Amino acid sequence: MNRQSGIHYLHDRPGAGSPVSVPPEVTRIRDTVVAGLGDLLQGAFDAVDDSLFELANNARSNNEQNRYFEAMREIRIKRKGVEKQFQHSVGALFNHPPLADADQQSQDQLQNQETASPESLSLVQDDDLEEQVALSAMISKARSYFQGPLLQLQTRFTVIYPSASEERPVNPLLPDYICRAFAEAAGAFEIQIRERLIVLKQFDRYVVANLGMLMDEANRILIQAGIVPNFRYHGKNRQESSEIPASSSQNTAGSHAAEAQESYQVRENDALFQQIRQLLAEQRGHRSYSTSHYGSSHGHGGTEIHIVGGAELLHMLSQASANTARQNAAQDNLSAGEPVTVDLRDLIEHVLETHEPEDGKQPALQEMDEDLINLVSMLFEFILDDYNLSAPIQVLISRLQIPILKVVIKDKSFFSRANHPARKLLNSLARAGIGWSNADEKSRDKLYEQIHNIVARILDEFDGDIQLFETLGEEFDQFLTRENRKASLVEQRTRESERGRIKSQKAQDTVDHLLKEKLARRPVPPAIHDILVNGWSRVMFLAYLRNDVEHRWEQSVRVVDDLIWCLHPHLDDDERDQWVRVVPRLLKALRAGLEEVSYNSSRLDEMMAQLKHELTEAFRNLALAEAREPDDMEPEQPVLEEAVEPEEPLEAGVAEYLSDIDAINVGQWVEFRLVNGSSFRCKLSAIIDEADCFVFVNRMGLKVIEKTRVDLAHEMRRGRLTVLEQGALIDRALDAVVGTLRKQA
Repeated sequence: MNRQSGIHYLHDRPGAGSPVSVPPEVTRIRDTVVAGLGDLLQGAFDAVDDSLFELANNARSNNEQNRYFEAMREIRIKRKGVEKQFQHSVGALFNHPPLADADQQSQDQLQNQETASPESLSLVQDDDLEEQVALSAMISKARSYFQGPLLQLQTRFTVIYPSASEERPVNPLLPDYICRAFAEAAGAFEIQIRERLIVLKQFDRYVVANLGMLMDEANRILIQAGIVPNFRYHGKNRQESSEIPASSSQNTAGSHAAEAQESYQVRENDALFQQIRQLLAEQRGHRSYSTSHYGSSHGHGGTEIHIVGGAELLHMLSQASANTARQNAAQDNLSAGEPVTVDLRDLIEHVLETHEPEDGKQPALQEMDEDLINLVSMLFEFILDDYNLSAPIQVLISRLQIPILKVVIKDKSFFSRANHPARKLLNSLARAGIGWSNADEKSRDKLYEQIHNIVARILDEFDGDIQLFETLGEEFDQFLTRENRKASLVEQRTRESERGRIKSQKAQDTVDHLLKEKLARRPVPPAIHDILVNGWSRVMFLAYLRNDVEHRWEQSVRVVDDLIWCLHPHLDDDERDQWVRVVPRLLKALRAGLEEVSYNSSRLDEMMAQLKHELTEAFRNLALAEAREPDDMEPEQPVLEEAVEPEEPLEAGVAEYLSDIDAINVGQWVEFRLVNGSSFRCKLSAIIDEADCFVFVNRMGLKVIEKTRVDLAHEMRRGRLTVLEQGALIDRALDAVVGTLRKQA
């Protein structure tokens, strides 16, 4: 039976003739699968909407933000049609069962070879190629995930459909067809490649990752109908199982059967978990307490063993957890001291050595349980070394090693399900406490008290029921929603206040610089200088702030230019006529502007009288003014040279860090280290481009520090600024564990 992974398109499929008659069991499976996929797809589209909204919220430009909002609008409008088309295509797979044999694949390959000429390949756009690669990767991963259930379904469906045979099997639930059906339906979205890849990613996370439960239900229905009810899929552990001593075969047969059934139920064929198990198997040494160790070490005449697993193992861990809690944690403060380092391997060794089974046999673990213990131990080694995790949270999470081990022994989907209740809760705790530092007053922080209580409840109440994590997660989410709402309001006020302050500062600096430059170029009498610097500068300041709406800045600058022009000699008749026209309008504008800024009324009349006097004198004494002008202009050039300060070059090595600073997004957490050795964590709240200013706030939304882009590059070069990773804690830990195992392999 050939089980190569070929990719078949739903349209123009050979062998998909008229619908075949199928028994009611297949109709029931079809309805269940179509309804289940519809529900999963709704969750995927909701996640797409959340992802696009978050990207739009963190966009660095209006164009980028509009792009994400347009994609959200496009998907919201067309998602119902896409869902309907997808469900229709999946339902058609059961009426036209696709052939999955070698002949079918050969036909597809031949057709692809005929159509894939160099000319056509050159027309394939990079975006289309990128989408095809993502789709192919999704299909390959799904085939690997669900290899066992897929083989069972293929065998049973091949028996049902009359046109199928062992040489020409069928399987409507192949991930190839389901993924392609969605890709064709999603083609209705008129969105760019980045947004399209987000859609595929969420489809993979919410739909493809949960195909296993639909496959399990389909197999259950077919088994109840008596279709190949005794199918058995023997994995690679079959040989190891045969090596268990004959004397213990009767006692362990039921345990192995239960283990095989449990392994299937939790998808032993999960790609990530399988990969980790293979890597762990390569490193498994003499310190092993699994059945395979005793079987291979002692041969058939070795020690009879007693399998410790299930409820018995969980009970032993509960007792060990209670003892560890009493030894390592003060009951009133779980975060006291350093993180608790529990060597789970030593703990299990001690538990097995002190455990005396009633049958008097040697206690041993199932190999999968031993792998889970090693994996959880490595995960917490990463967590306790993770610099991104705040110190108080690190201490609290370290108390949960044994409870999490009990979780994964009972429910192995902890590793494959991103939305597993225990996994979600750990990620939420780490994410919520990222803003803490050692110097914080934890006793006064409601968030710390909430997290402390959650950890205490897990240690006291967890008896193997995963529902506890879900309940605690919902309570914590509700608490965070309230706290984040308060912090967001404070942060918004802080951000607006800083923007206003910085814009005001820039406005004042601009006004002062402009007046200094103009008055240095063409000096004016002291009385006029006082009017401009102490009076009209206020008008210019407000005009600069309102310029975005009222465009008054240019008018206020024009008044200064006109006033200086009127105070200097004009011998040409046209210029003198212009002077006569400009002065009345100028005086009116000056008075109106100064009155608008509530300038002292008595002082205003005096200033206007002085201004009129200076203008009159300037008009009468043209010759004298003309004689003074060359002397007045002498200091012009030196002053201008002093005003233009050359830009200081960046220090060597600082420029290379500027790109890292530009990569910091609003909402990202960083840690600053001070010269005295202390440190504090804060979040980037705003980037104010007008002043090249980065504003950071604490967890409560209050301003902590502000720095320029170059200052931040200096801090990073000196090792005083660290950008913290905010990805899901368990996801990062799994990635680190896999990377470590690969290096050691």
